[in-house]
Amino acid sequence: MDDDQDIRDMAQLALRKFGRWDVTAAPSGQDALNLAKANPPDAILLDVSMPDMDDISVFEQLQRDPATQQIPVVLLTAKVLPSDRQRFATLGIWGMITKPFDPVTLSTQVTKLLGW
Repeated sequence: MDDDQDIRDMAQLALRKFGRWDVTAAPSGQDALNLAKANPPDAILLDVSMPDMDDISVFEQLQRDPATQQIPVVLLTAKVLPSDRQRFATLGIWGMITKPFDPVTLSTQVTKLLGW
């Protein structure tokens, strides 16, 4: 889920084409929460910068809801500091992928982070 339409479209297309995955995209954190609860996905690729709530708020709400707390979350971010990696790991986030990402290898990166 990403707030930038171009990035969302690129990620969705890449995951469909190269990963052959069924992908649902959400333009906001609240939309992502609603979609995840209504039809829990196998995993969530979550942008760090969202217009209505930040990544940690979305992640914490996912964790509080029994219907979504088991969904693995991978962050998509332009910010990659060692302290961020440590903080996200302690929260239970499965991994991070930096932007700009390579569309050809995105599904491979997600697969590797999730251990699929």
